[in-house]
Amino acid sequence: MMLLDVKKQVASPEISQLLEYAVYPDEEALSKAIQRYEREEDLELYVLKNEDELIGIIGFQIDEERVLTITHLAISPEHRDQGYGRGIILEVLYAKEPERIIAETDEDAVDFYRSIGFEIVSLGRLAHGVERFRCTYETEPQED
Repeated sequence: MMLLDVKKQVASPEISQLLEYAVYPDEEALSKAIQRYEREEDLELYVLKNEDELIGIIGFQIDEERVLTITHLAISPEHRDQGYGRGIILEVLYAKEPERIIAETDEDAVDFYRSIGFEIVSLGRLAHGVERFRCTYETEPQED
């Protein structure tokens, strides 16, 4: 299993299909996400690949304080509930060594983040009634 940088291929059918799982099934949201990865230099985009199969995708940015903010995370439907979501986050942790990881999510994904050790705080309900959550994971300092 390996993490591959796919930012330059974000508009390709394979990559955009994975990214679509991370946004609501909405062409406009997908189009905005693709444009954002094409435009914003500090955004990174990786896929988790096993042999010839694309398992999942993660998009994020890291600031100068080493805070990694997840912008998109999705595992293909046929690979869900097999530990790949946790695996992709561990791969990014290992590769990027952030001090903290932050994700904002909805009720559908909050239990995933809680189950892998993130602290969860409700941000309240948005105008359309969906509750949002801020998920934070403090990483352990590396031993020298």
